[in-house]
Formats: sequence, structure tokens, C-alpha cells
Amino acid sequence: MKIEPALKTGVTNDQSLQKGNGGNGGMRRDLSGRQLAVKGLSGLGKLLLLVYSVITLYPLYWLFISAFKTNQDFFNRPYGLPLVWMKENIVRAWELGHMGRAMVNSTIVTLAAVVLTILLSVLAAYVLARFPFRFKKAVVGIFLAGMLIPIHSTLVPLFIIMNKIHLLDTYGALILPYTAFELPIAIFLAMAYMASIPREIEEAAMIDGNGWWGIFGKIVLPLCTPIIATISILAFLRFWNDFSFALVFINTQALKTLPLSLSLFSDGFGTDYSLTMGAMAIAVLPTIVVYLILQEQIMKGMVAGSIKG
Repeated sequence: MKIEPALKTGVTNDQSLQKGNGGNGGMRRDLSGRQLAVKGLSGLGKLLLLVYSVITLYPLYWLFISAFKTNQDFFNRPYGLPLVWMKENIVRAWELGHMGRAMVNSTIVTLAAVVLTILLSVLAAYVLARFPFRFKKAVVGIFLAGMLIPIHSTLVPLFIIMNKIHLLDTYGALILPYTAFELPIAIFLAMAYMASIPREIEEAAMIDGNGWWGIFGKIVLPLCTPIIATISILAFLRFWNDFSFALVFINTQALKTLPLSLSLFSDGFGTDYSLTMGAMAIAVLPTIVVYLILQEQIMKGMVAGSIKG
């Protein structure tokens, strides 16, 4: 009489085991399905990134192959490789456009403005990010309002001012406006980055006997390398490619920058596209080199300011 319940219990256990095995199989199928979905989304994301990379890099590819074409080849085969690779385009563009002197001028103006922008923006951002004082919000607002000023609307007033103080046709006519208009965005980026630096590091340095200048030079400045690289490349690109300020403030041939040299290949009667593309290929190379050197620091600087603590 006691055997029957045992048999019933055994049957029930077998059924529960079968149900358990069936449940595990269902879970495995769900996991496999999820893994396939994740792999599919990952593959789709990589494909989209590949397409975006091709779209982004193709203009550079088109520029460099066009730099070695004749004018006829440029119009007949705009997207194909050159039938004859005209290396003379680069040489003639360099000589006729006075690209050597223009590159020296652009380098002097750009580097001076970048250094001045970094120096002033990092100092101002450190004060605004770390020290409380009266009217601090108003000062920050004034700097941020500078980003709203249309640059080209200031050309005429700046021309009149520089004419009165005898700065026209000098490097200063470009360096000072470049720095002034880049400071608002540079201060904004540096402030956001410095806010993510823990204050405990500075307090520990102060306990070790460092003053404010020691903390800034030994602690804060080295930690700000990523954001300094970000500010540098953004400022470099704007200064190097600027045309309007150089056109208005510079008239002497010996002081003309690269964008002004590029305009020499086009006039009211026509454009020599082969030489124009050759000159543009020369002008764009420094920006590519600078970006490749600083790209890792730029990525760190772009995301670090968004992380608190």
C-alpha cells in the first residue's frame, strides 16, 4: 500500500525533470536569439560606420586625384583616375601661387594665435571653474555671449580700428581678431573639462606646499592636455582656413596667407582647375598631419568634460 505513492512521486519527479529540461532549452534558444540579434546590430553598426567613413574620406580622395589631372581630364573624367598623372600641377601651383611664402605666413599667424588662445583660455577657465567671486555668472555669460556674435559683421569696425592704430598689413591684424573670436568657445570647453578634475588633487598639492601657480602649472595644466589638444586643433582649422579676415586686413603680397594664394588661380575670366586643385592639396596637408598627431587627445578632450568627478 505504501508503494503506490512512491510510484506516483517518481512519475511526478520525472515529469518535472522533463519540464525543467524543456525550460532550459527554451532559455538557451532565447539566449541564442538575443546573441544573433546583438551580432546583427553590431554588424549593421559597423556597416553604417564604413559607409560614413567612405562618404567622409571620398572628398579628400577626389581632391588628391584631381590635383594630378589636366583641365580637360578634370571635366571629361571628374570621378576617374587621371589618364596622365600631371605632377607638374603641384610644382606650378607652388611657384605661381607663391605657396612657400604663403605657408610661412599662415604658419606664423596660426601658431601665434593658437598659443595665445590656449594661454588666455586656460587661465581664464581655471579662475572661472575654481574661484568664487562676485559677478562670476555675469562674467561667464559675457564670455559665452561672444559665441553669438557673427564674425563677418565685425569686419568693417575692425578695419576702422586697425587702420587708426596702424595694424593693417601686419601679422597682428590677424592674430588678435583670431584670438578674440576663438576665446569664448575655448573658455567654455576648458571650463567644462576642469570641472571634471577632482578638487582633492589640488588640496593634496596645497598640503604639500604648492601655491596656486604651482598647482596650476604642475597639476592642472598637465591634466588638461586632452582639452588643450582639442582647442588647438579646432583653432588651427579655423585660423588656417580663414579667408575673409586675411582678404580685408592684408594687402601686401609678402604677408598673404594660403587661402589668399588659392584665389590667385581664379579670376573674372576663368579658373585653372588643375592648378587650383594642386594648390588645395598642398594647403590641406598640414591640417591632416596635425589632426593625425592629436586625434587621440582630441577624442579624450571631447568626452572628458561631460563626465563629472
